[in-house]
Amino acid sequence: MTYSYKTKGTCSTRIDLELDGNVVKKVAFTGGCNGNLQAVSRLVVGKTVEEIEQTLGGISCNGRPTSCGDQLARACREAYNAEQNQ
Repeated sequence: MTYSYKTKGTCSTRIDLELDGNVVKKVAFTGGCNGNLQAVSRLVVGKTVEEIEQTLGGISCNGRPTSCGDQLARACREAYNAEQNQ
């Protein structure tokens, strides 16, 4: 399943991801810190939604209550839940 998530409160504006069940197959960010987000995208491939939530959920950035990593965790959960409700 391919899913697009509009981020909230971060420099990146969108996350496109592909899930196979609860496993992340591909992630691409639009905007944000290009090098760091390419690294994050590669590091999460093959991880489950739960692993990503546990690792990246709740991270803040520069005093903001969220970060690109936190938004990725939320995007993965939203995509997984949308897939389950189809």
